[in-house]
Amino acid sequence: MRYMATYDFMETVRNTNQWLGATATAFASAPAMALFPNPAMQWMAAWGEVAERSFQRMVMKPDWHIDSFTCEDGKDHIVNIDTVVERPFGDLIHFDVSGRKEMPRKVLLVAPMSGHYATLLRSTVRSLIPDCEVYITDWHNARDIPVSEGKFDVEDYTLYLVDFMKELGPDTHVIAVCQPAPLTLAATAYLAEEDPKAQPRSLTLIGGPIDPNAAATEVTDFGHRVTMGQLEETMIQRVGFKYPGVGRMVYPGLLQLSSFMSMNADRHSKAFSDQIMRVAHGEASEHDAHNRFYDEYLAVMDMTAEFYLSTVERIFKNAEIANNEFVVAGRKVDMGKITTVAIKTVEGAKDDITAPGQCIAALDLCTGLPDSKKASHVEPGAGHYGIFAGKSWRNNIRPLVLDFIDANSAKPKRKAANKNAA
Repeated sequence: MRYMATYDFMETVRNTNQWLGATATAFASAPAMALFPNPAMQWMAAWGEVAERSFQRMVMKPDWHIDSFTCEDGKDHIVNIDTVVERPFGDLIHFDVSGRKEMPRKVLLVAPMSGHYATLLRSTVRSLIPDCEVYITDWHNARDIPVSEGKFDVEDYTLYLVDFMKELGPDTHVIAVCQPAPLTLAATAYLAEEDPKAQPRSLTLIGGPIDPNAAATEVTDFGHRVTMGQLEETMIQRVGFKYPGVGRMVYPGLLQLSSFMSMNADRHSKAFSDQIMRVAHGEASEHDAHNRFYDEYLAVMDMTAEFYLSTVERIFKNAEIANNEFVVAGRKVDMGKITTVAIKTVEGAKDDITAPGQCIAALDLCTGLPDSKKASHVEPGAGHYGIFAGKSWRNNIRPLVLDFIDANSAKPKRKAANKNAA
């Protein structure tokens, strides 16, 4: 019960701050306050508006905001988000552009399950839609999944990817971003033995910790420093009574968010102070830069306890992927069995989450793959976010990935509609 009480306490604090923000805005904006003009009232209303929005976003799943797309015919076509495979812990969804011929490139984006929703890759999806049929893994918030659905750990995650790849077929090109890179590599190796014909044609691994020990970062240092007992005692809580997943053990999104914010507390504090002043002066807008960023950044999701703990223990501490000792459903997965899937790794030279060297380790693991099927790229000056969503991705990495896909496709692909699509 103490874990449940802690979870409910965090939700109570969040809910109270949201209410305080709404109350401050309503009070300071009351018509009677205009009888006695006071800058303090403007500041209070602005603080309330920013506070209410911020704390409300913490429990909301962001929308994709990809409603239409202008095709080569010059017309706007509606983008429908269709669920292809529906599962308790995550779905496979497709961004279907109505009225457009099916694009020859079929891309599966594997989104991270590391605290944020798949919408974190919104700009990545938007940049690929002009030239590809885009599918993505849409992971669910663990707090909304009933305990009756059972566990979900790194092995279950890998098997989900196996099923998604089978569903899309062998002409698929997979792009894994950050956290899922090692498990996507494992899923491909699993398919190489179980169902070779279902393997994708290419696999692009972007900023993923294939071998966390190849280059130390704060993340890897934390993984080695903390014990599993400490993690379970301090990070794991039981979902409270408010959500469908009541009783499920999770690593809470709110707890993750507090860690994210504390890493750059000064920068975040200044960003919110500046936004309050902009609102007070009437210079802010609904979709300004601050709101666009923090609406996504503050929207966090819970991870199942078993997924979080098994990730730390098996991927970081024991380095099972890096040592080619990963086991799925009782079967040892051998990366050397990958012999036909072209693999490309992408790293950022200034990535302080997954430092250069961690991702490229995948190429050495794939001993059965000829050098002609291997490629790597290190983007100068790019940090972790930039290699899949920033200017580095749009201007440099995306064209390279599309060229890699074309070079390893069954048939020639249509020339990219716009190399710098955003």
